[in-house]
Amino acid sequence: MEKCLKREGVDKMLKSGEIEALFISHEHLDHFWGLETILKYNPKITIFIPSTFHSEGMHFLRGATFMVPGAKNGIPHQGKLVQFKPGHINRLYDGCAGVLFDLPIVVRVRGEQSLYFNVKDKGIVCVSGCCHQKIQATADFAMNKIQGGDKLYGVYGGLHIAPFGPMKPKQEAMVKDMGKYNFKKIACNHCTGEAAVKKMIELGYPVVKGTARYGSTSDLYVGNGDEVFFG
Repeated sequence: MEKCLKREGVDKMLKSGEIEALFISHEHLDHFWGLETILKYNPKITIFIPSTFHSEGMHFLRGATFMVPGAKNGIPHQGKLVQFKPGHINRLYDGCAGVLFDLPIVVRVRGEQSLYFNVKDKGIVCVSGCCHQKIQATADFAMNKIQGGDKLYGVYGGLHIAPFGPMKPKQEAMVKDMGKYNFKKIACNHCTGEAAVKKMIELGYPVVKGTARYGSTSDLYVGNGDEVFFG
C-alpha cells in the first residue's frame, strides 16, 4: 500500500486533505486490511462502511492486530465514521450516492456497498469494489430506484464474474445478459476475470483497456496506475 500510494501521489493528497473520504466497499482483506497506510497520512479522514461490518472489523478500525490472518492496524481512526444501511440511497453530494447490498459473501463477510454517479449529459455510472451482488443487481437498482437510472452510461470496478479461471455456463450467461443495459463504457478490473473480459470484447461491448503496469497481468482491462474518465 505504501509503495502504491507514493507512486500515485495519494500520500500527498491524503496529507493535504484533497481526498475527503475513504469508501470501504466490504471487509475482504484486499479492500480493507491496508487501512493503516491510509490512516498514517490522515487518521481523521471520514470513512464510509457497510453497517453489516463484523465486530472484528469495527475493532480493526479502532486499532487492532489479528495474529492468525496477519492483519494489523496500529493507528486508531479518529474521524467521522458513517455506516450505510441496506437498500438505502445515501447521498454523498449532488450527483453521487452510495448503496449497501446486504448478502453473504465468502470468508464470513457480509454486505458490499457501491457508488452511483450521475454524470452530466452522460448518465449513471456504477462503481463497485468487487460487485459480489452482481452487476445485474447493481444496474437494476439504479434503473428502479435512482433518479436518472433509466439512462445507464458506464461501469467501473471489479465485477467478480470469473475471477479464478475459465467461465462456466452461468458466468457466460451473466456476461451476455449485460448487453441489455447498453453501457457506453465498461472499465472492469480486479476480480472480473480475464475470460469474462475477453467474452465482453467478443460480444462487442465498449471495454476500456489498460496498460498492464505495476503488476497488472493483462492490458485487456484497467489495472494498477490506469485512469478512466467518464465526464
